[in-house]
Amino acid sequence: MKKRIWAAFVFLLFSAGCAGAEEKPTLTIAAAASLTDAMEEIVPQYEDTSNFNVTLLLGSSGKLARQIEQGAPVDVFLSADTRWMTYLKERALTDDDQTTTFAENQLVIISHEEQPSINSLKALDSMAGDQTLAVGNPDSVPAGTYTKQALETIQLWDRLQEQMVFAGDVRQVLTYVESGDADYGVVYATDALISDKVHVTAEVDPALHDSIIYPAAAITKSRTEDAASSFLTFLSTEKAVSILENNGFTTLGDEKNR
Repeated sequence: MKKRIWAAFVFLLFSAGCAGAEEKPTLTIAAAASLTDAMEEIVPQYEDTSNFNVTLLLGSSGKLARQIEQGAPVDVFLSADTRWMTYLKERALTDDDQTTTFAENQLVIISHEEQPSINSLKALDSMAGDQTLAVGNPDSVPAGTYTKQALETIQLWDRLQEQMVFAGDVRQVLTYVESGDADYGVVYATDALISDKVHVTAEVDPALHDSIIYPAAAITKSRTEDAASSFLTFLSTEKAVSILENNGFTTLGDEKNR
């Protein structure tokens, strides 16, 4: 009898301990690679002010969107362009009521070593035949899509293709140039800011490509709809806006987002 009472007591202690150690529910956020540094600051701030833990997935917007389409358990998607957000909307995975835009960016040309001769996108036409240009794969990487648009506008895309090294996301472009595996690269201004191993040789004229806008949306199949909505709201708070701006992003100052 005493053994049974003791066993029951141990079981109750164990159960109470498990209940006390129960973890907060998890919010899964898929974000464009160019948001890496900003999100690594924003996420802890959100966790401190909410009842949720966050799992952060980073990659090219296209790759993440396709994973969401295939059923990846994602609650919030932050894209580096509107194309992939539209892609999900057309598949009823996002809707306008739970979508907002929160930041903008700028393309720049970077080099492994200082190259004063490349001072514009058009000047890439003067690259030596053995030099290479790293760009994001335009089929899945928004930075690559914008780069292709800009180069097509000045009729250099076809001319330079043989010298291009394609990357799986914009941070891989940065890595290629940092390591010297590519002589030049086109990345966002925010990516160039984080590296002391590359030189910014020129800004890309924004008139040559679509506006670089970052939308965020709650996924309609989210398991934690309230948390997804609260994170979208958090992106417009003074704290989140300050982090984005400190990381080089331009934030949107309209009433909807501020």
